[in-house]
Amino acid sequence: MSDRIAIISDVHGNRHALEAVRRAIRQAAITRVWCLGDMVGYGAHPAECLRVCVHDSERCIAGNHDLAAAGRVGVETFSAPARAAIEWTRGRLDRNARDRLAALEPEDTADPVALFHASPRDPVWEYVITGEHARAAFDAHPARVMMIGHTHLAGAWRLSPDGRLDGGLVRGEETLSIADGRWLINPGSVGQPRDLDPRASWAILDLEALTLRFRRTPYDVPGAQNAIQAAGLPTDLGARLAEGR
Repeated sequence: MSDRIAIISDVHGNRHALEAVRRAIRQAAITRVWCLGDMVGYGAHPAECLRVCVHDSERCIAGNHDLAAAGRVGVETFSAPARAAIEWTRGRLDRNARDRLAALEPEDTADPVALFHASPRDPVWEYVITGEHARAAFDAHPARVMMIGHTHLAGAWRLSPDGRLDGGLVRGEETLSIADGRWLINPGSVGQPRDLDPRASWAILDLEALTLRFRRTPYDVPGAQNAIQAAGLPTDLGARLAEGR
């Protein structure tokens, strides 16, 4: 089994971005994928993205939008555009798709590398952006390496054996050694990055070399925007894609 794994998160129904990342994964000769959730919501192709993510992923967990689309959490705390997208998404998922979502949990801690959609302290809702949040995440779970999503911002924090916390948000492409210390890693968002870079964000975890490489992949943003407009979804959900926000 290959030691290199593609880490994807927050696809959010953006088929154009997902297809571009899948091509990049194949070009890198990577055969293993882990998905950190939020396959649906915001974008115009929820059923297609859900099907591909579940089929392609060796490990796949649910995000808050996935849980909302499956009716497992309420939509009261979502913004108006997000709520409209969830309600629209529910109407585009057949029984098989809803059952697929209903079977997923927002965390997977069975492997030495623990997966959480949001954070180990709150796998559904908490945003880990600051060092304070990262330290609380390390306190909440003992895994040496943890993967999170949810914020749509790539990031990596290292807790050294002496308790020093380093790292933060990551811009662009970068390769880190994760050979020592404890790590909390967010690959960013495939379908809706929010760091002012519209390119799809993902990462490659190499369990042999003990490295983590952040990747950015261009995709057909106008195509995704046109699909959102054609679906009758809130226009801001398309406009923000070109701005990376």
